[in-house]
Amino acid sequence: MTEVRARAARHKGQLNFEAELKNLLYAYGDVTTPLPETVRVLDEIVTDFIIETCHQAARSATYSNRQKIKVDDFKFAVRGNEAMLGRVQELLGMDKELKEARKQFDVAEGEKGLEKGRGGRGRGKRKRAEEGEEED
Repeated sequence: MTEVRARAARHKGQLNFEAELKNLLYAYGDVTTPLPETVRVLDEIVTDFIIETCHQAARSATYSNRQKIKVDDFKFAVRGNEAMLGRVQELLGMDKELKEARKQFDVAEGEKGLEKGRGGRGRGKRKRAEEGEEED
């Protein structure tokens, strides 16, 4: 982190990741109910890290004459930490694969529903009942 920023007054003392940090501490061998001070300090560290990373990404977008932050700006912000950059790229690749799989699944389901002639949503049951057809 390049510079220390004061936490906004509205977030002062508020825990953003309390449950997640308690679970993380327990997973790494701490007791089931860690000290509140420990959770508070870790929450501040995580929150400050996220804020600083977002500021660095915003700075990168500003240098590129953009007002909106893109994923590449975050990649640029974490470029100094190879492990973090690798994890970011891995998660982005996994997200892309999941989107493609969902897209193929939705397309396959849509074709299956259209083959039956009742693929749409809406008032099909009521319409069939009005027309005098029997329900399945």
